[in-house]
Amino acid sequence: MTQRAELATVMDRLAVDGLITDYAVAVDDGDWEAYRELFTPDGRADYRSAGGIEGEARKVAVWLAESLREFPVRQHLIVNRRVRFDVLERDTGDTARVQADYVAPMGLTAPEGASGPPDLFCGGRYSFGLLRTHDGWRLREVVVREMWRRSPKGTGTTGAG
Repeated sequence: MTQRAELATVMDRLAVDGLITDYAVAVDDGDWEAYRELFTPDGRADYRSAGGIEGEARKVAVWLAESLREFPVRQHLIVNRRVRFDVLERDTGDTARVQADYVAPMGLTAPEGASGPPDLFCGGRYSFGLLRTHDGWRLREVVVREMWRRSPKGTGTTGAG
């Protein structure tokens, strides 16, 4: 691999990493317009393993806004990111797959508006499918595989709630 190709790969990795971070921040901040803009026009998301829906990203954003309203305090941590670049129509690096683990503590608003400790913890693994577009890297697919869920009160559950 030439230095130019290595630099391009590093730049793509940084861009892909930034996109995954932007995804987490959009969900945590409830910025659903930013969430929608992260996807390709035909992008889809699948939250069924976490008790959610699967569908076109714009439709899923509406569902997320409604279902996460109960938990205004969110801190979505996406870690152990494995990035693999693929080939689309013989052009190297036009698509990427990212597998990453997540932990998501979520909290209800406490009385007087102060936030307390998390009321719910969940974790699992994401599978992201990305496409290089004229506007940069975008999400074509997000699949959530929730592996565990628990509340600090000891009433934990395993799997999707």
